[in-house]
Amino acid sequence: MSKVFDSIRKIFEYKEQASYNFILSNSNTEPPSNISPITEKVYDSYDLNLNFIKVKYSVLINSDIKIREFYLNYKNKKYKSFILYIDGMINSNSINRFVLDPLMMNNTINSNKPILSNINKVSVVNSESIDSHVMNCLIPQNDVHISNKFSEIFSQVNAGVTALFIDTISSCFLIDAKGFEKRSIPIPENEFVIRGSQEGFIEAIRTNTSLLRRMINSENLIFENINIGKVSSTNICICYMKNIASPDLVSEIKYRVNNLDIDYIVSSGELEQYITDSQFDLPQVISTERPDRVAGYLLDGRVAIIVNGTPYVLVAPAVFSDFLTSPEDRNIRYQFANLLRLIRAFALIITLVLPGFYIAITTFHQEILPTELLFAIVSTRNSIPFPIIFEILIMDISLELIRESGIRVPAPMGQTIGIVGRSYIR
Repeated sequence: MSKVFDSIRKIFEYKEQASYNFILSNSNTEPPSNISPITEKVYDSYDLNLNFIKVKYSVLINSDIKIREFYLNYKNKKYKSFILYIDGMINSNSINRFVLDPLMMNNTINSNKPILSNINKVSVVNSESIDSHVMNCLIPQNDVHISNKFSEIFSQVNAGVTALFIDTISSCFLIDAKGFEKRSIPIPENEFVIRGSQEGFIEAIRTNTSLLRRMINSENLIFENINIGKVSSTNICICYMKNIASPDLVSEIKYRVNNLDIDYIVSSGELEQYITDSQFDLPQVISTERPDRVAGYLLDGRVAIIVNGTPYVLVAPAVFSDFLTSPEDRNIRYQFANLLRLIRAFALIITLVLPGFYIAITTFHQEILPTELLFAIVSTRNSIPFPIIFEILIMDISLELIRESGIRVPAPMGQTIGIVGRSYIR
């Protein structure tokens, strides 16, 4: 048997080759000699910043990285400047109207003449520096901040922010002018309710936080952003009520998220596996696509985790009763809600106990069954050559195959496969 497993392992096991038949050119990947490859701070030289960014983003071969160079006039002096952005992730109209137009066209006030105050009627000489003047007068955007670290700049640009570099300034202006396409707010498909909210989460993290903010109109609702993943730098948002959630719970979740030593993460399902204690116990977090459900948990003192790029939000911690409740239980009278929970608990017990109970009785304790029922079971099994336990395993595997085929194949074929599979099982 070991030889069989060894042969199978040799077929599927990956082995790194000692030599390859192609050569990668390093002409576009090596940084210029005058730039340190591990630099962290922004230079005050226009050419050094521009060359470093071109190398880091491989501008010669990267088609969606855009660099727009221009001149900025200030006190009758021209300063070389450029903006860096990713095509498809910014709003071009906002960049043209509120960034390039003020910086390139509205330069009549950028002279060395004194500016007359309209209030005091006194001549006041404008002695502010160029970075203060650009920040306070020339960028009419509502979300602008300054950074001098390339790591932060690259992270923001990758998320859709526009970066502005000006010669002689050893810092960068980060301008929020995002404009990438995203889904409209959908109806929850997997947690549908008759009475209740018909809004669901989408892949955009800021849209998801706004949905929660609209439902919980409180200044105590906190959203903390954390980037995890050495390569992907995925944006994670931790949500909690400051005056309700336990500080120990919030600290524990922050600790687990911040100490993940991983290269990338693309979904909340992966994060759930990383932060839970054991994969063999009951689920320790809840995954939901409904903002109203998350809002209810937040008001109960729990913590939600939103992962950018996935429409499912994690809520921790989870207790056993959470898996017996429905989002619609909040919208009906408590008598009916409690009755439905009892029915779900009874269904859970039947699901767990009935297969083993059936095998035990029909195989070892036939005397418990009434005579008529025993004769009916024996007559149905006369032509079946397999034991009962084997039949149940085949039935479970068949149901799982039908479920997978119904999900993975295209919708018209999935319905046909489901109908044929159910007829086959019968």
